[in-house]
Amino acid sequence: MGKKIVILNGSPRLHGNTAGLIEAFVRGAKQAGHEIVRFDLQKMDIHPCLGCLGGGKDPLSPCIQKDGMAEIYPQYETADVLVLASPMYYWSITAQLKTAFDRLFAVTEKSAEYHIPMQHCILLMAAEGDTPDNFEPVEHYYHALLRHLGWENLGEVYAGGVMQAGDIAGHPSLEKAYNLGKNI
Repeated sequence: MGKKIVILNGSPRLHGNTAGLIEAFVRGAKQAGHEIVRFDLQKMDIHPCLGCLGGGKDPLSPCIQKDGMAEIYPQYETADVLVLASPMYYWSITAQLKTAFDRLFAVTEKSAEYHIPMQHCILLMAAEGDTPDNFEPVEHYYHALLRHLGWENLGEVYAGGVMQAGDIAGHPSLEKAYNLGKNI
């Protein structure tokens, strides 16, 4: 039976190298019979978390802020897999992705025990650098995040050496992303 996969695309370039990774992943996932819901965060009006701890009071609208997250919350709550997709910006994920991810806490606030609905995650990342240690800060952050959330890592695809839009064409990471999507 297919899984519901929600993709949070944190790239500001909608047709850049991160999009290439996403498209390869989606081809494989659709071939395997999975349902895909993709959010291009750059096109959405999403405000940063206020840290107010006021979320979770309205089950249909978990956050007190009313913005583009209203589209994401119901999909996130019913997803089997969350894909975090981002280019590397200063050895981290983009502000677009971090902002949306922080706001997912409002869903956690819906239960007194701070239950987190998601359990499985994937990371797709493109970057200019391609040295062996280039992705280490992101890997550390991603693994620590999942460890603290109690989530299972279903895979990571890192594409180094891709700076200009289109550099991803023919990159070996595309096949890895495709296979990851196909074999979930």
